[in-house]
Amino acid sequence: MPIEPRRNDPPPTTDGAAADHALALLYADHAKALLGFAERFTGDRGRAEDIVQETFLRAWRQLPRLLDDDRPVRHWLFQVARRLLIDAARSASVRPQFAADSYAQEPFADGGFEQLMDRRVLVDALRDLSPQHRQIVVATFFLGCPMHVAAEQLGVPPGTARSRLHYALGRLRRQLESALAA
Repeated sequence: MPIEPRRNDPPPTTDGAAADHALALLYADHAKALLGFAERFTGDRGRAEDIVQETFLRAWRQLPRLLDDDRPVRHWLFQVARRLLIDAARSASVRPQFAADSYAQEPFADGGFEQLMDRRVLVDALRDLSPQHRQIVVATFFLGCPMHVAAEQLGVPPGTARSRLHYALGRLRRQLESALAA
């Protein structure tokens, strides 16, 4: 584990070592904030770490200019990270996603067959419900409607909607248990 320099450490004497020391100080001061910034926009820790790494690589390339500039380095770092995030979003939006890529070698790799069968069992169980019970299950679970909104959309009182959902889930549970036991 490398030892991070502290702020009051004297800089090393050689130019290369001084640049390394300066970059290590920049990293210690700003990396955590940059990572949080990038992760908030990507939603993915790995991609956020890549953005931060590329930001500090660009800072290393521009280090003499950054150290001589009177403007705050933090602002420059966040601008670079912001541009990298924009570039990544743009390139992802124009890159087509092919369904065949996920099944490149084996069509049912990673439990795909089991997932397909589980879906089939669930669809069959939903078909066996009455239309009123199926509507409330679909509205609340698959469409994510709150109970009062689902009741309003279906034109029933909230108590009736709750009762239908209760009985529908009980029936679904019994059907799924019997289907999985077979």
